[in-house]
Amino acid sequence: MSVIRTAEVRRAETPSATMTTLASPTLGAAERPLWRVDVVPGAPAGPLHVINVEQIWTFTAGGATVYCAGESFPVLAGDTVVLPGEAERSVAADPGTGFTAIVTSAPGVRAWTLPREGEGIVPPWTV
Repeated sequence: MSVIRTAEVRRAETPSATMTTLASPTLGAAERPLWRVDVVPGAPAGPLHVINVEQIWTFTAGGATVYCAGESFPVLAGDTVVLPGEAERSVAADPGTGFTAIVTSAPGVRAWTLPREGEGIVPPWTV
């Protein structure tokens, strides 16, 4: 069993959000990464991108619109979204509330902004 203390979590910031790694293969020896996404009201939408593995997002506060494979899905706190691997996606926070979500994916996640080129990157909050 692993216990990951608040002081041990990692934070990464992008122009759109703050990701807090709660568990990952290098943080607490978890097989799957688990992180929290916090987006403040008025933050820009995340870029259109592709993730190579399935992700599961559970929204715990606020609201957002999730764009996936050409469709849009409004979500609120309490909603869970399962995003398939290889689907183009973006998440835009409700401008008045922002949002918080807990996210997990399979290990080995790689991400590409569009147009998709090269090997992609490993998001630092997933390792």
